[in-house]
Amino acid sequence: MSIFEVFILSLIQGLTEFLPISSSAHLILPSAVLGWQDQGQVLDVALHVGTLLAVVMYFRQEVASMAVAWFGTIGIGPEKNKKSFDGTLAWWILLASIPLGLVGFLGHDFIDANLRSAAVIAATTIGFGLLLGFADIKAKENVSIENLGFKGAMIIGLSQALALIPGTSRSGITMTLGMMLGLTKENAARFSFLLSIPGIIMPGGYLTYKLISSTEAVDWQVLGLGSVLAFFSAYACIHYFLILVNKIGMMPFVIYRLILGFGLLWFLLG
Repeated sequence: MSIFEVFILSLIQGLTEFLPISSSAHLILPSAVLGWQDQGQVLDVALHVGTLLAVVMYFRQEVASMAVAWFGTIGIGPEKNKKSFDGTLAWWILLASIPLGLVGFLGHDFIDANLRSAAVIAATTIGFGLLLGFADIKAKENVSIENLGFKGAMIIGLSQALALIPGTSRSGITMTLGMMLGLTKENAARFSFLLSIPGIIMPGGYLTYKLISSTEAVDWQVLGLGSVLAFFSAYACIHYFLILVNKIGMMPFVIYRLILGFGLLWFLLG
């Protein structure tokens, strides 16, 4: 791939990974619409590394607190056998990520062979965009993350499996379910971002394993450039989204999804 293509795809990944508009759809579109070649395993790994580092660095205090508290729940570390919400939240996030891992492992080949098309992206972009709009309008916003409960966390976790269908958006579907369960828009986004950490680690680890076990040459320039660009664009995206989400709500993203979805249909049918 050219440096220009790497630059564009890295920015797309970083800016769309945490917005409710589907990063996978935007990464597929250049090849489906512009005829660009698939980005390949090397760039996939680089983009996952960059976005993972961004979310971990942004929430480093929360992640560190949850890690220490989680080890405490299994009798290890300075908070040994000490009960705290950080430990509970860590368990919720880990257990809520299991459905995504199972469906991804069992259905990866089917999804790649049958669902990575512009037509599927158009349908899911519109359908789940309307669902996001419904949640934005109807959300009661009267539940804190502490009161979400294990059941609510697992419902949000189960919804992540749908995000394996390109165009759904992992961030979009988890924020949608979070708002439907009564979380504020900001808390729905925060929970979604924390939930993304194992959600990125799983496919990123799988892609890294495939890259290591394959004979594909590693272009370290591409790897480094992709990681750095994805990191900075994702970090900025998280920061400004959390600042703006309570002010602007989800409706701008709903409108964007509808324009993109119907634009794709026009392109396909034209």
